[in-house]
Amino acid sequence: MTAILTPLNPADVQARLKSGRARLVDIREPDEFAREHIPGVAHAPLSAFEDAHLSIKAGQDVIFMCRSGMRTQTNCGRLAARVDGEAFVLDGGLQGWKDAGLPTSVDKKAPLELMRQVQIIAGSLVVVGALLAWLVHPAWIALSAFVGAGLFLAGATGVCGMARMLMLAPWNRTRAA
Repeated sequence: MTAILTPLNPADVQARLKSGRARLVDIREPDEFAREHIPGVAHAPLSAFEDAHLSIKAGQDVIFMCRSGMRTQTNCGRLAARVDGEAFVLDGGLQGWKDAGLPTSVDKKAPLELMRQVQIIAGSLVVVGALLAWLVHPAWIALSAFVGAGLFLAGATGVCGMARMLMLAPWNRTRAA
């Protein structure tokens, strides 16, 4: 068992996948995976990783990936613990794969990733609160402060109330990854 993941560039990963020598495992969450992923990749979201079936054949290299590679490197010990022998990471993640001009499967009908939805709404509310405080009444700055406090609590506790509410929105409930 290793404590690090060896980086592989996208072209090397593609060659290993084509030859059948490797299994690529995407650790992004279901909402991210549904929107875009590499065809043929195994999906094992980090939130349920220990329970995931990785479908690794004997002698296959295991290559982990996320959006940019950062989440994979942050969790390298946890990921490598599931692999006998050396484990690898797709350098640059999905973004590196796309930057190399390699194909992805995109579903534009799938909702935006939940955290992007939170960022859009929170950012909009902060701007609206600031504009209303400037144009209407200074008390509107409380809207921006409320959103900022919510983001602070989400970061401190790992629980985002806005994300939980957005999960209940009809556009986020219609499709399973």
